Amino acid sequence: EYRRQRQMCIRDRSTHKVLAMNYKIKNMEDFASVIGISRPTVSKYFNDPDSVKKSTRFKIEEALEKYEYRPNIYAINQNRRQTKNIGLVVPNLTDPFFAGIARTIEELIIVAGYNPLLLSSHGGTEQEIANLDSLRSIKPAGVLLAPLGRASDRKWVKEFTREVPTVLFDSNLEGVGEAFFGSDNTQSIGLIVEYLCRTGQLPAFFEMKNPINPNAFKRRKAYLLAMERLGLEAELIQVDGDGWNFEEVGFVEGKRVLEDGHLRTNTLLCSNDRLAIGVLSAAFESGIRVGHADDCGLRVAGHDDHPFSRYTSPSLTTVSQDYEAIGKRSVETLMTIIDSGKRVLKREVKLFEGRIIMRGSA
Repeated sequence: EYRRQRQMCIRDRSTHKVLAMNYKIKNMEDFASVIGISRPTVSKYFNDPDSVKKSTRFKIEEALEKYEYRPNIYAINQNRRQTKNIGLVVPNLTDPFFAGIARTIEELIIVAGYNPLLLSSHGGTEQEIANLDSLRSIKPAGVLLAPLGRASDRKWVKEFTREVPTVLFDSNLEGVGEAFFGSDNTQSIGLIVEYLCRTGQLPAFFEMKNPINPNAFKRRKAYLLAMERLGLEAELIQVDGDGWNFEEVGFVEGKRVLEDGHLRTNTLLCSNDRLAIGVLSAAFESGIRVGHADDCGLRVAGHDDHPFSRYTSPSLTTVSQDYEAIGKRSVETLMTIIDSGKRVLKREVKLFEGRIIMRGSA
């Protein structure tokens, strides 16, 4: 009799406790039933906790902790006219430069109250399309895209940006998206060319013949313009190689260039830091000391201020991109578009200046 009365007392005291013991809470419908609050009220709480009464909010939060229920945020977002998801797509997350700028942008998205969805295109056109297609299916509030550039399917990407508010960064596709924010390659390359010419022998420009990153073409043009402006003879050293294995190309082709004896200068300006890191390794293998001391046979400089560039031996002279400013402006612009609910009438383009980082290699 005691056991019978005790069981009745338990049932009377809290129906939701018995329900919780009988099965695992699978969805919001179950959760609402277990805690004895209507499904619309629970949904209202998850959309905005401050929109429900304080006592109701306290009861829901207490139950969340007690039953260890975590709602499917993406499913909740799908039912909104405007989701809280922001897509973030970069060319290759194995590249520390893109990993760094993605981390900066992710933090800004979270501070703005949205959920970042980070995807890598792994340097491939099909993967970039697949990433944007996946984002379209979950109805993001907007997308921040660093496109592959020359390898992008421009027509397909443009069609996507007509449906979803999209801001481009790092690499521009003319006329695509609401805005583009990136580095001023003409300014930054001009800056380091002038420095190298002022402090030693004229720089030759070391690059891949067919680079995958469109910024490389802009840097080649910027180098030629800078040398012409200074009234000096330019020298392009264009090597074989494709894809994103820049360090390997820099090492293999750099060693070949250094050992064939035809280099007319002791100064190499590499199209990016990852190529320069490979060249530094090639110089070491070839027994050539790099730096600006009297007993050094080579100077090497790069571009980007790659996270590893300060730890090479010697540390790499380079130009730093202001990716914090680029990330901040990209996120702010997208949030303004989302908050206004209106697409822009005129596409915005803003380029940020770089600054020279003088280190041991040049």
